[in-house]
Amino acid sequence: MLIKIPGEDIFIKDYGWHTGRFHFAFADYEDPQNMQFGVLRALNEFVLQPGNGFETHPHSEMEIISYCVEGELKHVDSLGNSSTLQEGDIQYLCAGSGITHSEHNLTSDRKLRFFQIWIAPDESLLEPKYQCLHHTQLASRCNLHHIASGEDREDVIQIAQDANVYAARFAPDEPLVYINDRGRQTYLVCLEGGLMANDLDLSKHDALKISGEEQIRFLSAEDSHILLIEMAAHQ
Repeated sequence: MLIKIPGEDIFIKDYGWHTGRFHFAFADYEDPQNMQFGVLRALNEFVLQPGNGFETHPHSEMEIISYCVEGELKHVDSLGNSSTLQEGDIQYLCAGSGITHSEHNLTSDRKLRFFQIWIAPDESLLEPKYQCLHHTQLASRCNLHHIASGEDREDVIQIAQDANVYAARFAPDEPLVYINDRGRQTYLVCLEGGLMANDLDLSKHDALKISGEEQIRFLSAEDSHILLIEMAAHQ
């Protein structure tokens, strides 16, 4: 089954110094009917204006993957990590038993656009940890690039959950086939451009829920960019 969620139906709020687009109930967005999708607890898109950011704040009992789409993301945490993400880079924060961190756009003239994926781990009180990947292979087109997995894979962030995160960029008229297996489910968001998913037309900010055994053929008439989170199906 494929269910399209139009971008205009996804909650968005302008805070002045940044905007937040929340696919599931989060912060100022309250909706008891839209709390999560399986173990995917949050999928947030943030656009931060130059010189602004989230000051030091705590997290616990969550795995947080940040994916930088545009600009530079400066991260500092209580484990002593400090890094700057560029377009296509990924960072992983296992909040576990407790951690604090900050995120900023320190540039003077460029906005920062990034996505945060919150996944509920299968264990509590995990040891907090941080990892950063510079995903230069995302420059290649029409391939699924594995970002995170519950399995131990080379150059892929290992998470404490039966889930996988992928990103893909599309060149015009070059198809990509994605298979969702029986007993699994996937949440997809179109980050840039637009594309067809079988007979569904997806534009920037649109999302797609995929469940059950499905084969999806993606085809774009323009440069496009998607993010997919795949996991075991949950009622």
